[in-house]
Parts: sequence; C-alpha cells; structure tokens
Amino acid sequence: MEAILENMLFQFSYLTWFGVTILYFLVLYFGLGTLFLRTCKFLTRNNLLQRIDPREASSRQSRFEMGHSLKSIFIFGFSSLPIIYLIRTGVIELLPNTWVNILWGLALLTLWNEVHFYVVHRIMHLKPMMQHIHYIHHRSTVPTVYSVYSFHWLEAFLLSTVPLTIVPFIPFSIVAVFLYPTVSILLNFAGHCNYRFGDGKGDSWRLFGTAHHEHHSKGRKNYGFALNLLDKLFSKPTK
Repeated sequence: MEAILENMLFQFSYLTWFGVTILYFLVLYFGLGTLFLRTCKFLTRNNLLQRIDPREASSRQSRFEMGHSLKSIFIFGFSSLPIIYLIRTGVIELLPNTWVNILWGLALLTLWNEVHFYVVHRIMHLKPMMQHIHYIHHRSTVPTVYSVYSFHWLEAFLLSTVPLTIVPFIPFSIVAVFLYPTVSILLNFAGHCNYRFGDGKGDSWRLFGTAHHEHHSKGRKNYGFALNLLDKLFSKPTK
C-alpha cells in the first residue's frame, strides 16, 4: 500500500484523485456499511448485541438517507485535493509509514475529530443552522448505518475538513491519513446502527451507540462523536 500511495500522490491528476476519493467513500458507505449491519444482526442473533429501538427504518427513510449520502460523498471527493496539492508543494510533511507512525497518526486524527466534530455539531444546532441545514441529518429519527453521511452539502463540506485542519501543522504518515476515513466511518456506524452491547444501562454503555441514537430519537443534547468527554466539559447532556 505504501508504494502505491506514494506513486499515486505525484502521478495521478487532480481529476483522478477526485474520482478515487469518491470511489473510496462509496466502498466505505455501501460495502463496509452493509457488512457492518450484517455483523450487527449476526451478533444480535447470538445475544451479543441488542437493538436499541425495535422500529425499523422505512424504505422512504432509506432512500432519503442514501440520496443525501451520495451528495455528501460527491462533496467528500474534493476533500483530498487540497491535501494532495499541499503535499506536492512541500507544505505538508509526511512521516515514514512505520507501524508506530500509522497507529499514532490514526489515534491523533481520531482525537482531533472529536474536537472538530463537537465544534461543527454545536454550530449545526444553532437555530438557523438546524432549521435550514442540520435538519436533514435529523430526519433519521431511527438512525441506521446509512444515516452516517446523510447531510446537507454544507455540513458535509465542514465535516470533510478534519484532516485538512490538522495535517498541514503536524506531520503524519500518508497511510494513516488514507486509513483515517475507515476508522471514522466505523465509529460513525457504531453511533448510528441502532445496536448496542449488553443492556445499555449505565453511562459506560453510551460509547456503544446509545448516546448518539438518543440524540436522534429523543433530542438528547449531546454533541460529541464517539466520546462524551467534551459533552461533560462543555455541555449539560440530558439523562
């Protein structure tokens, strides 16, 4: 993967990179999303997971989510272009693709996403933004794995800037940057899949789907991504 990515960085045109990025997110959304959902159902049959909400998402909701997700993925296609440009012009410094650099990079990008998402999400819940932009994501009152990219195009753009807002300032392995969307969407699936471990009782279980599900279904005022640390520091989540 390392040699392929490094060759792509300088050999592919920007139009090709746009297409590759869209293809990557399509595979994550439809391919990995479907696999994640089937895994959840398998674990539920074996009493390892529990559905949070017994209601099934309607086919109308699914079409709505997929339609807006396709628009979001088109927006995501642009997200790689400034990064490629900054790499080619020497603004972004890349670290060697060692296991330490890859794992450290993925961890730091994931933590940075917590901050980035929290800020964007709080902005999205301001009244004008909620009425005209974020309402699209909240149409999924019973969220599913296909809710994860169901955004207004402006929200999709803001959320796609996670790597761009940190990579120019801190060196990363290119493999870590490439793999980060996979880590991000897996956490997104966990928050939207409508499944959780155990009985879901206690605050510790909120890391496994309960909190964000309640944000959709009950309007619970938590704005974090996978962790609830920033909510504890800056918000007053409803119980």
